[in-house]
Amino acid sequence: MFRAPRIAPLAAAAALTGLTAMTVATTSCRRGPEPDAYGNVEATDVVVSAEVGGRLLAFNVAEGATVAAGADAGVLDATDLDLERDHLEAQRGVNASRVNEVAQQIDVLMAQRAAAMADRDAAKAQRAGLVAQQQIARRTHERTERLFAQQAATAQQLDQAERDERGLADQIAAQDEQIMARERQIDAQTRQIAGVRAQQQTASRQVEAVDAQLAQVGSRIRKTRVANPVAGTVLATYVEAGELVQMGQPLYRIANLEAVDVRAYVTETQLAQIKVGQMVDVTFDAGAGRRQTVQGTLQWIAAQSEFTPTPIQTRDERATLVYAVKIRTPNQQGSLKIGMPVDVRFAHGGGTTP
Repeated sequence: MFRAPRIAPLAAAAALTGLTAMTVATTSCRRGPEPDAYGNVEATDVVVSAEVGGRLLAFNVAEGATVAAGADAGVLDATDLDLERDHLEAQRGVNASRVNEVAQQIDVLMAQRAAAMADRDAAKAQRAGLVAQQQIARRTHERTERLFAQQAATAQQLDQAERDERGLADQIAAQDEQIMARERQIDAQTRQIAGVRAQQQTASRQVEAVDAQLAQVGSRIRKTRVANPVAGTVLATYVEAGELVQMGQPLYRIANLEAVDVRAYVTETQLAQIKVGQMVDVTFDAGAGRRQTVQGTLQWIAAQSEFTPTPIQTRDERATLVYAVKIRTPNQQGSLKIGMPVDVRFAHGGGTTP
């Protein structure tokens, strides 16, 4: 029977679920048949790092402690971030005031333009009245000229008719000048309104930019609270309260030890007798010369073979092609430790080792 080496654990990165009920049997040091494979215990661990830099004011985890998901693991000093937020809030207030001032300026300019447009429209209406009067005066002038030619009208009457027509022409010309002046005023006010609207858009964008900066600072302030991401047992701590830490610096490592994985290796001839989902017996030393067996579930079989990984026992074993398998094993009592060597039997025999 092939005897695979006992392998050092490999780090995983996910929480363990769907555990199979544990069946335990403790026996004497007498051994039965050779195991089908050998393996080592692995655990899913997560390295929790600082998301922002600063002095670590509090650090609430210790090696071996059980920490719930979402629990406060530590607190970083947020004084500088609070000051930055206050500065940005003041800057936002100034920019928001500028937006309001520009909006009021636009309202005034639009009112002035509306008044100028009303004056222009009134001038146009008045000009239309003068044009109508001019047409009457022209006809009167022409009729007076005919009457004067027939000696039916006096020279004084002719002069008066001519003066009336010329006066209306002068009034129309003055009205045209007034209308053109109002048009120029309206055009200038329209351009001014457009310029002020551009200032308003700039001020609004400045407010939006400060809002974005405030959101970023708020996010960094929230990250000064170190929240534990997953429930589990603290495997190692890397810092102490009072230290100055950098963004991305590891703080501690945590793993869910209520269920662990056993990584073992099988030969090609053993693949026919195993399948994903089947029950597997995992046996390990329980101390005082006793052995303990638990039931696990075969979770994964490698799709590609590899050479027997080191450490190895003989040169022949090192050249053997094997397939890695992973067995999910419940560990509520904490008997299985990371790196512990175990024996694996794929033909489940009731959970006991003879």
